[in-house]
Amino acid sequence: MSEDLQREYEMRFAKNAGYRARVWSVLTREFFARWIPSDATVLDLGCGWGEFINQIAAARRYGMDLNPETQGKLDREVTLLAQNCSERWALDDGQLDVVFTSNFFEHLLTKESLRATLREAFRCLKPGGRIICLGPNIKYLSGRYWDFWDHFLPLTELSLKEGLELAGFKVDWLRSRFLPYSMSQGFTPPLLFLRLYLRWPFLWRIFGQQFLIVATKAART
Repeated sequence: MSEDLQREYEMRFAKNAGYRARVWSVLTREFFARWIPSDATVLDLGCGWGEFINQIAAARRYGMDLNPETQGKLDREVTLLAQNCSERWALDDGQLDVVFTSNFFEHLLTKESLRATLREAFRCLKPGGRIICLGPNIKYLSGRYWDFWDHFLPLTELSLKEGLELAGFKVDWLRSRFLPYSMSQGFTPPLLFLRLYLRWPFLWRIFGQQFLIVATKAART
C-alpha cells in the first residue's frame, strides 16, 4: 500500500512539483491563513509532499500520511505521524487548533473509515478548534471523479457536511464550488490568474469543482 502511494505521487505530481509548491504558497498565505492563527497547532491530514503544511505560519505543525516519501519532503519543524488516519491518532485530546485536509477523503476506502477519521479530528481539536476540508465534488465531476485509480469514496459538499455534523462539528462556512478540479493533468495557469480567481468568487461558480467546508468543534459552555 505505501509503495503504491509513493508511485502514484511520482506519476502524478513529480513533473509539476515546483509549480504545485508555488500554487500552495498563494493558497496558504492569501486564502487559508485567515482561519489559522500564527500561534496555532495545526495538523495537515493526508499531507502528501507537504505543500500546505510546509508553508503555513503556525507555532506547531504536524502532518499525517503513509507515503514513505513524505518524511523527506517535510520541513524539519513538521512532525510526521505515519499512521492510518482511521485509527487512534498519536495526539492528546484537545491538542490541535486546526485540522486541514485537501483532496484526501476520497482516497479512504469506506464511510466507516471517514467516520472514524472525523471522530479522531473532533477528539484532538480544542473546543473552538477548526477543521478545513477541501476536496473534489462528485456532483460536478460525474465520470471524471473516477479517472484516478485510488479514488474510492464519492462525496458532495452536503454528504460531508452531514458527516461532520454527525461527528459533532458545526459547519460555519461552506462552498459547493471553490477551486477547479486537478493540477495533476498538466494545467499550469500563471499564478496571477490564481490570485484573481481567489479574489473574484463569481468565478468559483463557473470553474469550481471542489467543495470547501470550514467547521468548528463547539466550545464548552
